[in-house]
Amino acid sequence: MNGYKRIIRSQRMRFAILKMLRFVPDKTMLILQYRIKLGRRLNLDNPLRYTEKIQWYKLYYRNPIMMKCVDKYHVREYVVSKGLGSILNELYQAVEDVESLDFDSLPKKFALKTTNGSETNIFVKDKSKLNILETKKKLSEFLSMADSSAGREWAYDGASKLVIAERFMEDDSNPDGSIADYKFLCFNGEPVCIVYDCDRFSGHKRNFYTPHWKKMNISSDCPQIERDIPRPLKLDEMISIARKLSEDFPAVRVDLYNIKGKIIFGELTFYPWSGYVQFTPDSFDYYLGKRFVLPPPETNVLVICYSFTQFESILTTRGQVL
Repeated sequence: MNGYKRIIRSQRMRFAILKMLRFVPDKTMLILQYRIKLGRRLNLDNPLRYTEKIQWYKLYYRNPIMMKCVDKYHVREYVVSKGLGSILNELYQAVEDVESLDFDSLPKKFALKTTNGSETNIFVKDKSKLNILETKKKLSEFLSMADSSAGREWAYDGASKLVIAERFMEDDSNPDGSIADYKFLCFNGEPVCIVYDCDRFSGHKRNFYTPHWKKMNISSDCPQIERDIPRPLKLDEMISIARKLSEDFPAVRVDLYNIKGKIIFGELTFYPWSGYVQFTPDSFDYYLGKRFVLPPPETNVLVICYSFTQFESILTTRGQVL
């Protein structure tokens, strides 16, 4: 699936190439990428697979709330609007220019993220050892690389370009200190599967569970976890949170952390794995696809917005014209 990454190892180079290919129509590019990454034809006329419906979602579903929700800063407003402000991680700073970051006021440990990209994070465990000039340079590169054209993911067209500093999260109960992810695959407000990711610093592993925490014999692009993973504390509460945060969308992945029973919001992802993931067994792709009910085509322009004021705010914040 990721053979092209082995050929072009530089993430910056991959983004540069994809930006040069902007002239290729979205539909054509998605058909090509799907063929290259998964080795099969993309069916957009009658999509049955989850991975096919994700591509359809990119092309045809236009809910402006999504623009707020993919933005690592502005999604906080959406979480608060659902009455869930208590699960937000502590925010220290949000700046438009890396030069505006006030490192002196930051604690010893913190996390830096750009709001318009994926895997654009810097985790600082000891500020005294941080090379600030190199950090600013890396963040500037992150801001310039992030672009919706890479995966033709429409919702990211309106994302802000900010750098945020947040509280550094860690879990000393995990062998490598990393935090386990609980990713809820939700459809029309109902979680149907929990993707559990762990050991990110010592060999990324992944299991799939039902909402009742029964392990599913599914694998993707990470090895399965051999040790037994107990049912997490406050699982029912996490499921309730996932329902609230996903109820406005046909499909979304709700990412949460759970550190010794303390639930913390991660992010909302509308195009998990960008729709380029090979499940084993392959039937799981159809299992998820059956639960992903696509909206009628006529509803895909300016889909229901929870209030005109919030919709206007979204566009004003982005300078985005649909």
